[in-house]
Amino acid sequence: MSTHRALASRLRLSPAWVTVAVVSGALAAWLVTFARMDDMDAGPGTDLGSIGWYVGVWVTMMAAMMLPSAAPMVRLYASFSRDHSAAGRNVVGVTAFVASYLGVWSGFGLLAFAAQRIVVSVESGTLAWDQAGPYVAGGAVAAAGLYELTPLKRVCLRHCRSPLHFLLGGWRDGPSGAVRMGAAHGLYCVGCCVGLMLILFAVGVMSLFWMVLIASVIFAEKLVPAGERLSYVLGLAFVALGVWIAVAPGSVPWLTDPGPSAPVMQMH
Repeated sequence: MSTHRALASRLRLSPAWVTVAVVSGALAAWLVTFARMDDMDAGPGTDLGSIGWYVGVWVTMMAAMMLPSAAPMVRLYASFSRDHSAAGRNVVGVTAFVASYLGVWSGFGLLAFAAQRIVVSVESGTLAWDQAGPYVAGGAVAAAGLYELTPLKRVCLRHCRSPLHFLLGGWRDGPSGAVRMGAAHGLYCVGCCVGLMLILFAVGVMSLFWMVLIASVIFAEKLVPAGERLSYVLGLAFVALGVWIAVAPGSVPWLTDPGPSAPVMQMH
């Protein structure tokens, strides 16, 4: 019996190995992202390409950007799962939790894709960069900065920074429970980061510079000890950045000028 228990313990994923796997997956996703998106920054208004191409790129981007800051939560889930699950179910549970978490972000990406397609279908050229484009992009960045100061942002950020209460009060057994918990955590994460993702879409969703910057902000807000206070400072900074883009977009460093009438970028 003791031998059986020892074998079962070894078959369960340890929190340390889960952390290594999550960080390794994020690193691999970053490598793929850099390889696929090099020289693809078309600036504000970047076309999202075909839905198949976009979904593949978006899921990879989310794995790269979100998994590093989600690693502590996944580690905690793995630790709780070792105590609640039989051998083998621990592995399934952790996998289902991460897949469900990324699934929520995939759903967010599909909503963004649909919104972009709707805007493109109804706008008549007024969003061109030599017309209202800089004002729209700058306004979106400023609005995202204001969102950083809202109570909803505070609630979602606190959940992401201190997930222990979520696991203690909302534990669900089995793979279906893992899916539900991963989805719930993903929704909190979307609520925490939706403003930052709006900035990414506004300045150029295929920009590696802005992607790294936004991912760094997400990591700092969630994991740095002063992350909650930092979000206030960043919110005000993003409001200022939005005004800057609206008033003098050509002087903003690392903001690609899409040109006054640049053709829509086609990506496959």
